[in-house]
Amino acid sequence: MKKFLVLGVLFLLPIVAYLFFSSGVNHFAKLPILTEQVDDVSHLETAAGSPVSFKDKITIVAFFGNDLESLKGNTYNLDQKILNKFYKFKDFQFVIVLPKSAKDNADTFVREFDNITNSDYWKFVYGTPEEVKSIFQSFQTNLQLDTNLQTPFVFIIDKNESLRGRDDDEDLGLLYGYDSRSVSELNNKMSDDVKVILAEYRLELKKYKAQIDK
Repeated sequence: MKKFLVLGVLFLLPIVAYLFFSSGVNHFAKLPILTEQVDDVSHLETAAGSPVSFKDKITIVAFFGNDLESLKGNTYNLDQKILNKFYKFKDFQFVIVLPKSAKDNADTFVREFDNITNSDYWKFVYGTPEEVKSIFQSFQTNLQLDTNLQTPFVFIIDKNESLRGRDDDEDLGLLYGYDSRSVSELNNKMSDDVKVILAEYRLELKKYKAQIDK
């Protein structure tokens, strides 16, 4: 029995170690809060007419400005590497913040993308340039919108309307947003971090249910 036990430990230990290190440190900790209480988008116009809010949702936020044509590749990357993986989660949403002047372009943009993806999971909100800038500035990042009110970086907002990201990223240190131009960054860093925050809320839900059942 001792021989079998020793052999079992020797066999399993490398596998457990591999799974631990390959999963990444963020799987075993909460995703850091970088900015608390960002401005909500519930006051902005929407394509569907019903209000959109960050509250009680895990939200991927993009500021894609007026020049949507130049961001087609970025949107495709997000759709394939993030949205397709997580859209089935009840409290997950993808919100694109645009100036009102981009409405017509956004409609055309959606029709074109309907041929390759389900754009029903995208939520568009529209504001004045000042409103778009104000919401972005409330994130308090080290990034900026360009003259078209756009950035290729996208953000994770939690159910309490706080910005999540990394405070010990191996490349940047503080990672406020994820570069939608980079398939590698979306596929590795952002996908990993979304999994972390979803697991975090699932764990909280289990604890809540356990307390009720007592």
